Amino acid sequence: MKAIKKVVLAYSGGLDTSVIAKWLEDTYECEVVTFTADLGQGEEVEPARVKAQALGIKEIYIEDLREEFVRDFVFPMFRANTVYESEYLLGTSIARPLISKRLIEIANETGADAISHGATGKGNDQVRFELGAYALKPGVQVIAPWREWDLNSREKLLNYCDQHGIEVERKKGKSPYSMDANLLHISYEGGILENPWTEAEDDMWRWTVSPEQAPDKATYLDLTYEKGDIVAINGETMTPATVLEYLNKVGGENGVGRLDIVENRYVGMKSRGCYETPGGSIMLKAHRAIESITLDREVAHLKDELMPRYAKLIYNGYWWSPEREMLQKMIDESQQHVNGIVRVKLYKGNIIVVGRQSDDTLFDEAVATFEEDAGAYNQGDAEGFIKLNALRLRIAADKGRNL
Repeated sequence: MKAIKKVVLAYSGGLDTSVIAKWLEDTYECEVVTFTADLGQGEEVEPARVKAQALGIKEIYIEDLREEFVRDFVFPMFRANTVYESEYLLGTSIARPLISKRLIEIANETGADAISHGATGKGNDQVRFELGAYALKPGVQVIAPWREWDLNSREKLLNYCDQHGIEVERKKGKSPYSMDANLLHISYEGGILENPWTEAEDDMWRWTVSPEQAPDKATYLDLTYEKGDIVAINGETMTPATVLEYLNKVGGENGVGRLDIVENRYVGMKSRGCYETPGGSIMLKAHRAIESITLDREVAHLKDELMPRYAKLIYNGYWWSPEREMLQKMIDESQQHVNGIVRVKLYKGNIIVVGRQSDDTLFDEAVATFEEDAGAYNQGDAEGFIKLNALRLRIAADKGRNL
């Protein structure tokens, strides 16, 4: 292992990364640069500056990346209607490539020869951070303290702080859950959730009311799409980040977006997690609705066939891979005519599509009507269509190979 002179640390200001900052200095005798990203996690990020300064850090990066996050990562993912294992909307997964990108950019700007993160050796995030980093800077050194040190408990981390004069908050009544939040979602793991039979406590949820406590009156939203992305809500033009912020607020108020799943981690284990993704849940439902009238049938079906592969690439950390970029080009091309308005009704945890319209619609009322169609569709043509498609079945039956 070559000597490390400077390392860029993905820094939250919490217990783990504060210990890591000091541990890196002591273990590698190197300078530490901290990077803290505001991805819409709902907490102030500026306190991280004060904490980093208290650790003696000279170069401190704190950046608001909310617009870039939604515009360049969340929106492209939702153009594909991306869901992992039929349920998970990838809220944590999609944030990691952006963090990796900025870690590498800052390493280049500051002349650092290494990056570091606080992901454990049991989870997916270590893979996502590092695959992204190696794709963007093949020769970068990655330091993952949780795979090297023996500070594998909260008690040991706190003892380390005491021994090295690191000031950290010792909150009473600290949440028993491991949580991750950004503009797309908030996740909960650990604590009682480690037993997949145990129901999550209702006071765990932070963004959404329970469906039972949601308003008795439905909320209607008109979502305007351009090339597969929402650009306005109820006629008001919004930026990508403000779109998601607004949908999170309204969705949460109506009990939308709670999820409790057991997922298959890339490293091999099963993990139970709970997620709140109110805005993303609305986006997924509405996007499929606008595509239903603007996409050709075979294009829509092909997208649905490819989506699980695309979702797995993102979940496993391959955002910067050539195969994901190839799929993205195809997905983006499919969205050229995905324009129009979708009306949804939110009611007690439900998202109900009640209307869709587009100047690019492929829905032809003259053909689809159950009333007189004035010759737009010759129903007699269906006979030959059916017989041709039944030919192989009839031949098999004649040969005695019927089921």
